[in-house]
Amino acid sequence: MPESLRVSLVQTELAWQNPEANRAHFAELLQDLAGQTDLIVLPEMFTTGFMMAPEIHAEAYGGATFTWLQTQAAKLQAAICGSVATAVEGQYTNRFMFATPDGQMQFYDKRHLFRMGDEVNHYSAGLERKTFNYQGFRILPQVCYDLRFPVFMRNRNDYDLAIVVANWPAVRRKPWRTLLQARAIENQSYVLGVNRVGMDGLGLAYSGDSLAIDFKGELLIDQAEGSAFVETTPLDLNALQQFREQFPAWMDADEFSLN
Repeated sequence: MPESLRVSLVQTELAWQNPEANRAHFAELLQDLAGQTDLIVLPEMFTTGFMMAPEIHAEAYGGATFTWLQTQAAKLQAAICGSVATAVEGQYTNRFMFATPDGQMQFYDKRHLFRMGDEVNHYSAGLERKTFNYQGFRILPQVCYDLRFPVFMRNRNDYDLAIVVANWPAVRRKPWRTLLQARAIENQSYVLGVNRVGMDGLGLAYSGDSLAIDFKGELLIDQAEGSAFVETTPLDLNALQQFREQFPAWMDADEFSLN
């Protein structure tokens, strides 16, 4: 079992509702990561920005971006993930896709749809909480607004790393940063939060604030507000397991289940 996982956060502007331009842009940003990382995290709806026209811009599962993710994972020999507006059997989902170098693809559909942005009227909510296994780490995928729901994100001793991809506006940057750290601390887990920067087609500004956080809430990656960057840091699984053994707060957690 690997003792560490090199993770790369990719924070950048997005071309509004232009999948081809965004795929080309990310391909250029990622080319130097070959052999330098194990897992690459892109923002929510990284091919379009957070848009409410899925009937025009959503892609079929197995379509161009699906194939692009598989190609990039194989080329870079690293897992790569982010969410994409996806057409599924006559409906649309905000789908977190996780591609691995061996050609496999796993997915999670965003459970909590952002009603203040009208997402509830354009997309279907996911029905299932999922975890992925990759290089010894158990990973919980989440999308943006999911971050505000600690019961759904609660660690049931089933993950070591939570990944939250987002288009989280600058006006609410303090809750974004605070909640990411809170989820890491309360769940004794690593947390990666990847947001975008720049302005979208609706005039909303994004400050970024993409963070890598350890199980004690310490910041491993934290760049200047509004900056575009690609940064990599290792996550130490042994250190996480040792901390859980030394400070086993999880043993005193209350029992409950979700319907």
